[in-house]
Amino acid sequence: MRAFATPVGRIFAATALLLLGELRAASAEGLRDRDYLLGDWLGARTTLADKGITFANDITQFHYGVTSGGLKDQFSYAGHGDYVTNFDFGKMGVQEGLFLKLRAEHRFGQSISGNTGTLLPATIQAQLPSPNSEDIYLTDVLFTQFLSDSIGVFAGKLDTFDGDMNAFASGRGKTQFSNLAFVINPVALRTMPYSTLGCGFVVMHEGETIWQVSVLNSVDTSGTSGFDELFDEGASIASQLRLPNNFFNKPGHQLLATTYSTRNYVALGQDPRVLLPSVPLARTEDSWSVFWNCDQYLISDPHDPTRGWGYFARAGIADAQNNPMQWLVSAGLGGSSPLRCRPADTFGVGYYYLGTSNQIGTLLTSLLGPIGDEQGVEMYYNVAVRKFLHVTADLQVLDSARENVPTAVVVGLRSKVDF
Repeated sequence: MRAFATPVGRIFAATALLLLGELRAASAEGLRDRDYLLGDWLGARTTLADKGITFANDITQFHYGVTSGGLKDQFSYAGHGDYVTNFDFGKMGVQEGLFLKLRAEHRFGQSISGNTGTLLPATIQAQLPSPNSEDIYLTDVLFTQFLSDSIGVFAGKLDTFDGDMNAFASGRGKTQFSNLAFVINPVALRTMPYSTLGCGFVVMHEGETIWQVSVLNSVDTSGTSGFDELFDEGASIASQLRLPNNFFNKPGHQLLATTYSTRNYVALGQDPRVLLPSVPLARTEDSWSVFWNCDQYLISDPHDPTRGWGYFARAGIADAQNNPMQWLVSAGLGGSSPLRCRPADTFGVGYYYLGTSNQIGTLLTSLLGPIGDEQGVEMYYNVAVRKFLHVTADLQVLDSARENVPTAVVVGLRSKVDF
């Protein structure tokens, strides 16, 4: 019974009780057509949604191993819980156009990423929000007020991991690729904390964000409210423009973004998104990055333009003085399965090349050995076992920036359950 004394244990115990009730209710309808494992919560989910409260909860589990190369040939198990609640205060009769997003998340188990010897984690979700803690962190408390149908302002604590959006290569590391290189451009991580206080404005078009500008506290405050550290070490400014296009008469997007931080840098600090030790730097100020991505459908369903497959590409550059990752290029294919008998499955294959800074690389040599550039390939196939259950087979071949680490071959299974 001691296991249920922890917060995570209590969550799983409550979930188990709710599951028993829902399994009884499911005897008539079955599980095949459910969007969520726990169904409609005996009608509560639909009732709350009608009143403006919606939930998006999931558990992603990773059973991955390094089969050759890397630092250690070993399999490990890890997981990540993501619990998102959205409030529409217009439906609640409080304020039209006002929304609140809450996100709580935690990780558990042992990530395989530390065994690969690479700078970029092979299973980024298993690192977040903190690789050294299994506590639950509140990483989003974000208020958004729309001033019109297309323009809104926001403020609060926000998670930046949904930036650098791409139709085939984002997904937070749990629905598409698992490797960080294909989830978000890593050149921006030095100037963009994972979760921190900030504000800004957003411009929408047909339900998609086309322009967003944010002003953020420059340090990560995932585990605190952030008010005590607010702007103590400077501010970060990010601007992102993502425009739709219709090349080949198929949907696609072009994204261009910039980040700039006034932070006074004195070290390469521990970051859950990068596998680097903390190394002292000569005190310097300011850092920046510029990055681009595109996604373009080559085949799409005329009745559902977002179902199909196509190509994606990324490129980015950052200052060499403060950022160990100076530039990145990546490209690949992804989208819906080409197998007609598996319409809900998805796939992806991608290649990345990461260029490291020749100024900071020398500082890491004493700890990690000779540092060069890094490259890798990832291939995945995501099977929709049920609407609420997806199982992904994944293969990665990773040539580490650490020149004394042999090329790692990583295989694994990832499962995601929506409940």
